[in-house]
Amino acid sequence: MTRAGRDDDPDRLYTLTGGRSRPASDEFDLVTLVVAECEPTPGMQSEHAAILRICRTPTAVVELSADLGLPVGITKILLSDLLAAGRITARHPRYAPPRTPGGVRFADPETLEKVLVGLRDL
Repeated sequence: MTRAGRDDDPDRLYTLTGGRSRPASDEFDLVTLVVAECEPTPGMQSEHAAILRICRTPTAVVELSADLGLPVGITKILLSDLLAAGRITARHPRYAPPRTPGGVRFADPETLEKVLVGLRDL
């Protein structure tokens, strides 16, 4: 039994990343949500095109890695390429305030807690 990403030929992974072993950006961790900002274009690397298709809706890095069958480190390198090209956006769910259906943003929980403490002190 082979394991996707773990039993891949190292030459293939080297080729996918252009020999890089680290992403150009520290933007990504396992739960960073990635959203495609455009459609794949002809001639694009197949893994980049697959990422753009998968990320039409917000997708976590770890989920994307599993869908691609690639190690997380390789996925992060590919994502940093797309981020640098402006083809994706990335945000950490902790720092992205939720939106209501009408598009209104709520304050983050820390700010709400500070307001509550301030009101209690009145």
